[in-house]
Amino acid sequence: IAEQNWVRSSVGIFDLTHMGEIRVLGSGALDFLQRCTTNDVSRLTPGDIQYTLICNEHGGIVDDILVYCHEWGYELVVNAANREKDLEWLLAHSQDNVQISDVSDETALVAVQGPKSEAIVSKALDAELSEVRYYHFKTVEYNGVQLVVSRTGYTGEDRFEIYLPSDMAVDMWQQLMQAGGESLRPIGLGARDTLRLEMCYSLYGNEIDDTTNPFEAGLGWVVKLDAKDFIGRSALAKMKEAGVTRRLVAVGFPGENHRAIPRTGYPVYSGETEVGVVTSGTFSPTLFRPICLAYVPVELSTVGTPVSVAIRKQQVPGSVVKKPFVEPKVKR
Repeated sequence: IAEQNWVRSSVGIFDLTHMGEIRVLGSGALDFLQRCTTNDVSRLTPGDIQYTLICNEHGGIVDDILVYCHEWGYELVVNAANREKDLEWLLAHSQDNVQISDVSDETALVAVQGPKSEAIVSKALDAELSEVRYYHFKTVEYNGVQLVVSRTGYTGEDRFEIYLPSDMAVDMWQQLMQAGGESLRPIGLGARDTLRLEMCYSLYGNEIDDTTNPFEAGLGWVVKLDAKDFIGRSALAKMKEAGVTRRLVAVGFPGENHRAIPRTGYPVYSGETEVGVVTSGTFSPTLFRPICLAYVPVELSTVGTPVSVAIRKQQVPGSVVKKPFVEPKVKR
């Protein structure tokens, strides 16, 4: 709780080196990524970053990823647990004019998140970062090495992520800590999870997986059915036309229930009928009350609809609320 509150009020530093990085190069790289992802990669120019999905032929989500557009090609940032699966999937769909390489082991990722992040990262790198817009990046020279500094993150606060060679990670961490002084504190992945949940950001393996589709997960905005053909497009077009039967919703609870915490897998009820399941749940340090995300039937997805979650064999009343739980400081 203390770590999460520090990020919201000051700034925190995160070790995200577990994330995967996969490079896609060659004359066919753009066409390949257009076929393998749901968003329109052709809209990117060097310095742009795009949130997108990889879907299977049935429209299920293989992974949600970031695409970084460089002068020399593309770099995909993938979820750590999906790194090997994504690499195998990309290689299985590859073509002769595309080169795919996993550079995860040689790449470290350090994130600085919070209202004071710009000042601290700028000081540590001796670089002007104010012109870097959200979901964009710039290359910065540090000790003779070119680093990628992006204005991305999963907390809702102003944020930067620094990609650098693994053998420079400790030095970079220490440089950032020195630049931050008492304002900067190391933050663990537990706080990162509560921060993203307050923003209603999906986490692969919880809100999305290969059995969920983008429309029910609220990610239809990254599916460009009219812009191109891609793997899973036919199935997704049919899903969109037919409409979804369930939706991912935010569920809030009254403050007096702050000791009853909904957790992943807990059943959701409408009256005495089980209607869904919690995908992620926690105690919100910002709101000082329990919150969760859950899939429920479409007819129960309207804001204000009463639902309950079975917690320790007791149905705790709540209701569908507007997303996100906490308004982000920086819009995507």
